[in-house]
Amino acid sequence: MAFDAGMLSFIVRELNETLAGGKVDKIYQPGKEEIVLVLRAAGGEHRLLISAGSAGPRMHLTGSRPENPATPPMFCMMLRKHFTGARLAEVTQLGFERAARLTFDTHDDLGFPTQKHIIAEIMGKFSNIIITTKEDKIIGVLKSIDFTTSEKRQVLSGMQYELPPGQNKLDPLTVEEREFKRLAADTEPERLAEKFIMANFAGIAPLVAREIAYRSAGRSGGTMAECERSLTQNFFDVMETIRSGEGTPTLVRGEDGKPTEYGFISLTQYSAPVTTEIFPSYGTLVDAYFEERSREERLHKRAGDIFKLLSNAEARITRKMTIQKEELADCEEGETYKLWGDLLTANIYRLKRGMESVLLENYYSEDCETIEIPLDKRLSPSQNAQVYYKKYNKSKAAKVHLTEQLAKAEEELAYIYTVLDSLSRAETEREMMEIRDELYHSGYASKMKNYTEKKNKAPSIQRYETSEGYTVYCGRNNLANDYLTTRLADRNDWWFHVKNQPGSHVVLCCKDGEEEPTETAFTEAAMIAAYNSKASDGVMVPVDYLKVRQVKKPAGAKPGFVVYYTNWTAYVTPDENAVKAMMRKG
Repeated sequence: MAFDAGMLSFIVRELNETLAGGKVDKIYQPGKEEIVLVLRAAGGEHRLLISAGSAGPRMHLTGSRPENPATPPMFCMMLRKHFTGARLAEVTQLGFERAARLTFDTHDDLGFPTQKHIIAEIMGKFSNIIITTKEDKIIGVLKSIDFTTSEKRQVLSGMQYELPPGQNKLDPLTVEEREFKRLAADTEPERLAEKFIMANFAGIAPLVAREIAYRSAGRSGGTMAECERSLTQNFFDVMETIRSGEGTPTLVRGEDGKPTEYGFISLTQYSAPVTTEIFPSYGTLVDAYFEERSREERLHKRAGDIFKLLSNAEARITRKMTIQKEELADCEEGETYKLWGDLLTANIYRLKRGMESVLLENYYSEDCETIEIPLDKRLSPSQNAQVYYKKYNKSKAAKVHLTEQLAKAEEELAYIYTVLDSLSRAETEREMMEIRDELYHSGYASKMKNYTEKKNKAPSIQRYETSEGYTVYCGRNNLANDYLTTRLADRNDWWFHVKNQPGSHVVLCCKDGEEEPTETAFTEAAMIAAYNSKASDGVMVPVDYLKVRQVKKPAGAKPGFVVYYTNWTAYVTPDENAVKAMMRKG
C-alpha cells in the first residue's frame, strides 16, 4: 500500500502527541535518501525516520537502528548545523496532501531565536526532504530539482517553497455529501467503485478505496450499481475516522506470514489464509511492514557492485563448465581412436596408400563385427595408424586436464554460492566490508570499484545463548567462519554446519569441566546452524556436527572451506522466533 494522505494524518497526530517539545539530540543519515532524528521528549528517547526513497517513502517513529556510514553525508551535516539542540514545536499536514511540515524552535547564525522547518514530501518517486526558514525560503534540499528535471516545479536552495501542483481532484475531507452523490450519479453504473473514488478524490490509496467499495458491495470488485445504496455512507464514515483520529492500525499478512498491506482502518476485505493484525501505534505498524523490505533495499544499494560481481562470476563459471563438459564428452571418442589404430596396425598388410576407408573385422568384439575406418589417402597405412594413436593420446591427456578444470570450476562455483549466502544475511556495513575484504583476498579486488584494503579487525561473530545457558557462536561470513573455527573455538567445543549447502560455521561451547552439552543444547545449536544457512526456510534440515578438533582446513583453501570425515547428523526445523530469542549482543 502507498503511504497515503490518510495514513500521514494519523502519523502527524501521533508525532504531535509523542514528540511535542522534544529536543533534537542526534541526527543521522543511514541511507542516501533517509534521515533519522533522535529526540528526547517526555523523559524518553524517540527516533523519527523520514525516508524519501522511491521504494518505501514514509515518516514515522521507529525502533530500528540501522548502521550509519563512517562519514556523514553533506545533507546530514546541514541538518545537524540547523537542528541539533532545536525543539520540535509542531508537526502539520499540508492540506490533505502527502506532505508534512515539522516546525522547530531554534536560533539563527547570530544566536537570535527563530523557527526553521523540515518539510517531508512522501510522494512516491517524487519524495523529498526540504529544509526551509521560518518564511519557507529553501536553505537545503535532499534531492534538488531544476529545469532539466521538471518544467512544472523547481526545488532549489534560495527559492520559495511551494507545494507540488494539484491533480485536479477534490479534497475528500471537505467535499459535501451532495457533491459526492452528484459525481456518483454521473458515473457509469458498470464502473468499479474503487476507480471512481481514486479518480475524483485526492490522497486516497487503492487499498482504502477497495475497502470502501468492499464494505458497500459486500464483495471485491463492486461496481457503482452494486455500491449505490451505501457507498456514500461508507465513504464519509472513513473520512470521519480520519478527522477524529480514531483509526485502527492494521497489518495484512499473506499465506507465508509476511506483510503485504497496511492501513489506518480495519480491513474487512481479506479472509483466510490471509490474516490481519492490529498494532498499538501507527509507528510500530509502518515499522513492522518496512523492516524486512527496507533492510533488503539498503543491502542491495550498498552491495550492488558485489551482487553484480558475483552474478557475473557465476554466469562465467557456468558457461565455462558447460563447454568443458561438452569437450569431456568428446574425449570419450579416444577409445575408438585407439581401437582404429590397433586394427590398422594388425591389418597393415591389407592396406595401400590412396585408400579413403577400409572395412576391417573388430577382433575385440564378441561377434567380430566389421567396422569401417576412414583413412587419409595422402598418408601411408602406418601413418594413418599413427594419426589415430596421436588422437587417442591427446584425448586421454585432455580428459585428465578437463576433469581437473571441472573440479576447480565446481569448487569456485561452490565458493561463490557461500559468499552469496553470506551476503543475503548481511545486515550491517561492517559485515559487507568483511565480504569485500574476503573477495579482495580471493582475487576479485580488481573487479570491485574504488576498493581499498582496510586494517584487519576481528570479524563479525554473532553470539547466542541457549535456553540452558550454553554459549553458541556463529560466523556471519566466510572470513568470520575461518576465524571462529580455526582461532576462536576450543578444540573440545562442538562444530555445526548445514549438510551440503552454503551456511555459517556454528560452535557450541562446552561448560567448564563438561565433556558434552545437553541434548537440548545440541538441538538448539543445530537449529541456529540451519537458520543461518541457505536452508533457513526448510523443514527437517540435516545439520552435521562433530568436535572442532576433527575439522580441518586444507592448505590454500578458499575462505570458509573446511573438510571433515567423521560426524553425526541432526535433523531440525529452523524456528526464526526461537533463534532470535537466543541472540545476544557482543
